[in-house]
Amino acid sequence: MADKESKSSKVYFTNLRTNANSNLMDKMERLAIRAGILDIDFKGQFTAIKLSFGEPGNLAYLRPNFLGRMAEFLRKQGAKVYLTDCNTLYSGRRSNAVDHLEGAAENGFNPIQVKAPVIIADGVKGTEHREIPIDGAEYCPAPKIGSALADADIVISMTHFKGHEQAGFGGALKNLGMGGGSVAGKLEMHGASKPIINRDKCIGCGVCVRHCAHDALSLDAEHKAVINYDNCVGCGQCVALCQHEGAVLASWDTSANLNCKIAEYTKAVLKDKPNFHIAFIMNVSPECDCWNHNDAAVVPDLGILASFDPVALDQACVDLVTKAPVLLTDNKLHDDHEHESLEGKDKFHLLHPDTDWATGLAHGEKIGLGTRNYELIEV
Repeated sequence: MADKESKSSKVYFTNLRTNANSNLMDKMERLAIRAGILDIDFKGQFTAIKLSFGEPGNLAYLRPNFLGRMAEFLRKQGAKVYLTDCNTLYSGRRSNAVDHLEGAAENGFNPIQVKAPVIIADGVKGTEHREIPIDGAEYCPAPKIGSALADADIVISMTHFKGHEQAGFGGALKNLGMGGGSVAGKLEMHGASKPIINRDKCIGCGVCVRHCAHDALSLDAEHKAVINYDNCVGCGQCVALCQHEGAVLASWDTSANLNCKIAEYTKAVLKDKPNFHIAFIMNVSPECDCWNHNDAAVVPDLGILASFDPVALDQACVDLVTKAPVLLTDNKLHDDHEHESLEGKDKFHLLHPDTDWATGLAHGEKIGLGTRNYELIEV
C-alpha cells in the first residue's frame, strides 16, 4: 500500500458487481475514464493493445468482449487501433504468426469479434524486431521488441493477472516485457547462456546457417547444424527460425534475473510512448496462459484495476491477491495447504517457491519504470 511520505501512483479499482444498467464492459470503460485514459490524445495515432491471445486449449485468458469494447472506445477517440502480441520462444501454436493467428481466431480474437485488426508483432517467424536502447539497463541494454509493437505511437496493455511458474506471477510487466520481446528477445530474457543444437531434432535444412548474421553456424558431415561459439553472439536468430526444436536454449536464467530482464524489456516497450494499463484479477490460475490448459482458480475473482504506472498496478494486484482468501474447492493452493490459513500470505510464492517476483518490481522501480507505492482508489 502507498507510503504517504513517498511519491505514489494512483491505481483505480472496480469490483465485479453489476446490474441491469451496467455490465462489466461498461464498468471497465468507466474505470479507464476515471483513471485518466482520455488524457492521452489518440487522434490519428497507431494504438497497440498489448495482450496475450492465450494458447488454444487454455480458457483462462481475457474474454475477447473486453478487448472489443476497448478497441471500439479507442476508435471513437480517433485512434488507429490494433491488437498485438509476439510469437513464443517455445514450440506450440503461437511460435509462428500463421499458427498464432489461427489460435487467436479460435479464442475469439478476430476482427469481427474484437472490432480491430490482429497483428503478430514480430512477424511470421519471430525475427522482426527493433532494438531499443534504454537508460539504466543492467541486463539488456537494447531490448529486441517486436516491430509492430515498437512502431506503435501509443501502448495500452490489457492483462489477465495470474500465477506463473518462472516469474511468480504474470501481470502487466510480464505481458509487456516478455510478451513484447521478439523470439530473440525472449531468448535473451530466458537464457543464461548461448543456444545449443539438439542433434536429434536437427533435420539439416540449413535455414539457421543461411540466416546467421555472424557466420556462427554450419552443417557438418552428417548434415547437422553446429555452432562456432567464437562467432556466436547469442542473438537467438537460430532459435527463432528453427521450426523443429533443433536450436534451443542451453540453460534457463534464475527467476530473479528473469524478472529484472522483463522490467527492462517493459521499459523499452513503453519508451517515449503514452501508455495505459488495465489488469483483470479474474480466474486467477496458478500457472501461465501459455499452457494449452488451465488449472482451477486459486482465489475468488476480485475486480479490474487501471493505472498509468505498470509497476504500481502489478503491486496493487499482488496485494489484493495476498489479502484474498483461498477458494475452498479443489485447486492447487487448497490441495497443498489444506489445513493452513492462507489469508494475508503470498499466494504466488506458495504456488512457486523457487520464484522471486518482487525482484522485478524492485528493479522496475530502480530503472524509473514506476513505483511500488500506490494509492488505491475505488470506482
